[in-house]
Amino acid sequence: MSLEITEELPAQQPPESQAIIRMLLVKISELEARLNKTPKNSSKPPSSEHPHAKPEPPPKPKSKRKRGGQPGHDKFERSLIPSSACEKVVPCRPESCRGCGTPLKGTDKVPIRDQVWDIEIRTIVTEYQRHRLTCRCGMTTCGQLPDTVIGRTGPTLAAILVLMTSWFRTSRRRAAAFSTDICQVPCSAGHVSELEKRATAVLQDSYDELAATLPDQANLAIDETPCKRGRVKTWLWTFVAAGFTVFVLRPTRKATVFTETISLDFAGSINCDRAKMYFQHRILQWCWAHLKRDFQALIDSGDGQKKRLGHDLMRETRKLFAEYAKCRDGTIKYSTLQKNLRPVRQQLEALLLRGFGTAAHGMCKQLYKHRDHLWTFLSDPHVQPANNGAERSLRHAVIRRKLSFGTQSERGDRFVEVMLTVIETCRQQKRSVLQFVRQAIQHRKTESLLLGP
Repeated sequence: MSLEITEELPAQQPPESQAIIRMLLVKISELEARLNKTPKNSSKPPSSEHPHAKPEPPPKPKSKRKRGGQPGHDKFERSLIPSSACEKVVPCRPESCRGCGTPLKGTDKVPIRDQVWDIEIRTIVTEYQRHRLTCRCGMTTCGQLPDTVIGRTGPTLAAILVLMTSWFRTSRRRAAAFSTDICQVPCSAGHVSELEKRATAVLQDSYDELAATLPDQANLAIDETPCKRGRVKTWLWTFVAAGFTVFVLRPTRKATVFTETISLDFAGSINCDRAKMYFQHRILQWCWAHLKRDFQALIDSGDGQKKRLGHDLMRETRKLFAEYAKCRDGTIKYSTLQKNLRPVRQQLEALLLRGFGTAAHGMCKQLYKHRDHLWTFLSDPHVQPANNGAERSLRHAVIRRKLSFGTQSERGDRFVEVMLTVIETCRQQKRSVLQFVRQAIQHRKTESLLLGP
């Protein structure tokens, strides 16, 4: 049974009942709006929506192309290494002719080379015998281990186990099981935790060096995501520069983290969303990907004016991204991008003014008042219109958080921010993460991540 509530129905009730009915109607509309929020029309992450709960996409016409890679796509193939670098070279000579069966002899000067790659997990155990010698004075002196020896796990296995719990999002128990069952090296979850502590200590200098350089950058992409330390809510911040990334894990989302990390005197531009803590900075580039989702929310609303405004704003936003894609790909010059987006900018700002008379007046008024923050990328070619760099850097951290349920101590916080910084920076610089971490553990010091690979 359904009942349509019209304006006449509350008017028939006593004044007290009318107030209650109208209050409930407003609350219902707010709850319906929250219920209709999706990652496409709000800031909710895509991972917050269960795959089975997502609506079925509209049917598309069946493609005539076959499954798999299409003609012209970049083929992946393993390059051949020199024969002298192979562990074994096995000649495969035919014994007889496949046509007449005549026995064949000889050697092909240019044989067809096929290389099969495999790995061999072999435990290497090095025993250090420390001799105790007695002096004629009666004092006994024992030999010392080399400086490169720390604990009972070598640098390569230590680096692998640490990267398993940080990069490959494996629990300490599973990392210990990998060491015990696959590598045949007895290990426990507690020992993996000690290896994490050791890695944090030796990589801390590299982290501090990158963090100290953040205030000198010309542009930073910044974003944050909630985390947990035990039952306490924390926030993981990411600061993405041109050649490196720094993660900061703090128990607050306030602007104090922002100012303590890059200082109040930061002169560069910042890519960010419209969160309040960034407003104190002068040069901002608000993320157009976030704005696109806000415009989609207008389209999905039940209000006719908001829906029309959302469609108009979305049309101009698509033009903006299409022109920027041409500039990014080298199809047009940066000066041409500036010229092509002038009418788009004028139309978007006019639409925001039109939105003052709709139910979306709050959002439109804020965007128009701070409209300079929408177009910083048109005055600096190094600034991007969207904050995709920061969001991509957080993706791994968000998945890790969902699997590990956060950290349990301040030491765990330091491990997360240091390892995520090293991993993401090595990825940006196309370095080998394993090699960097292994050398740091082995030599108790690291190379500078500011110099590149």
